[in-house]
Amino acid sequence: MTTATPPAAALPWDRDRARAPESTPAWRRFTHALRTRVLARVRAGTTADPTPRDRGDDTGARGLIVPEPPLDIEELYHHRRLSLVRLAVLLVDDLPTAEDVVQDAFTALFRRHGHRLGSLDDPEAYLRTSVVNAARSVLRRRRTVRAHTPEREGHAPAPEEDVLLHEDHREVLAALRTLTPRQREVLVLRYWSHLTEAEIAATLGLSRGTVKSTASRALDALGRRLEGLR
Repeated sequence: MTTATPPAAALPWDRDRARAPESTPAWRRFTHALRTRVLARVRAGTTADPTPRDRGDDTGARGLIVPEPPLDIEELYHHRRLSLVRLAVLLVDDLPTAEDVVQDAFTALFRRHGHRLGSLDDPEAYLRTSVVNAARSVLRRRRTVRAHTPEREGHAPAPEEDVLLHEDHREVLAALRTLTPRQREVLVLRYWSHLTEAEIAATLGLSRGTVKSTASRALDALGRRLEGLR
C-alpha cells in the first residue's frame, strides 16, 4: 500500500489564502518608527548609522537557552503568514500579489522540506528571503510590462491605507514608494522586520557596508520627501 501525497487543498495556505490581513497597530508602529527616525536625522543634520548594531552581546545568554523544538510547516504558516504578507505588501504595493508571493514561498518550502523543518537552521529567514526575491521578480516584470503598455489611470491606493487613516502614516508610505527597490527593501527589513544590519545583508545578499550606506541614503531621501510635504 503506497502513501499518497497530501492533496493541495489540505495545506493551510490553500484553505485560507483569501483572508486579508487584519487591521492592527503594527502598521502604525512601523510608520511611526520610520518617520521618527527620518525627521530626527533631518533636524539633527546627521548621517549617523541608521541600522542597529548587531546584537552580539546576548550571544552568551542565548547559549544558555534550551532550544525549542522546530515548528512544523503548518505551525510556521499560522504564526508567520500575516507578517510576511504585510512585508510583501510594503515591497509590491498590491495585496493580492503579496498574498501570492507568500503562498508561493510556503509552497516551495513544503516541496523542498516537507512538513518537518528540522533540517533548516532558520525557516523564517528562508521564507523572508524567498519573499524578498519573489517581490523583486514581480517588480522586474512590472517594469517590463510598463515599458510596452501605458499604465492605467485611477490606480487604487495600497490596501494598508484603509487601516492607516492618519495623514502622517499615509505620507510615510507614499514616500517609501518613491525609493529605489533596494532602498525600500533595506528600510522595510529594518523597521518592519526589525532585522540587524548583518541579518539584512544576509537576506538581500549584500555586504554590511552596502546595507549601511543604502539605509543612510534612503533615510535622507525620505527626509527630503517628508520635509517637502510640510
